[in-house]
Amino acid sequence: MLTSLDRKLIGWSAAFVVSQTLVAKVLGPTAPRVLEVQTAWSAPRYRKVLASMDDADIVRYRSHYYLDMIHPAIFGVALFIGGRRLGQITELSPVTRAALAAAPIVAASGDYVENFVGLHLLDHSEDITDTTVRTTSAISTVKWVLALGTFGYLSQGYVRTWGRMLRRKLTRRPA
Repeated sequence: MLTSLDRKLIGWSAAFVVSQTLVAKVLGPTAPRVLEVQTAWSAPRYRKVLASMDDADIVRYRSHYYLDMIHPAIFGVALFIGGRRLGQITELSPVTRAALAAAPIVAASGDYVENFVGLHLLDHSEDITDTTVRTTSAISTVKWVLALGTFGYLSQGYVRTWGRMLRRKLTRRPA
């Protein structure tokens, strides 16, 4: 039987898939440039990645930011709810509960910083400095580690929990 939190998790997870699909569709062949920009680590590298894009690529790249202003909230809520629900169906330490609550919020916040800075730098190339790029790349890296780490932890937690439930169901003897 699905709980209210299960339904929320399913809904927000579906919204994440739709949002991610839309962002990828808008980016099209420009998608790999996003990760290159996020991990540039220097102003010359950042400029080189932007310079490798033609006018159509820049339009796609700029357009993805507008969808990506909603996306962090969606993935943050989905991961947060996923952590809450996992805590309801399996034993989690207080530290793990706190980490699963905080990580999605920090990751989504980092994504917003990354988006605002990236959008600003598209029109203000004079602000592309090593300090700005390194700071933004560090924030991007933390975002990815927290978001993917949370997703990985939740995935293995759900697989283990569902596996135990299935084994119990299969080993029950009919009355």
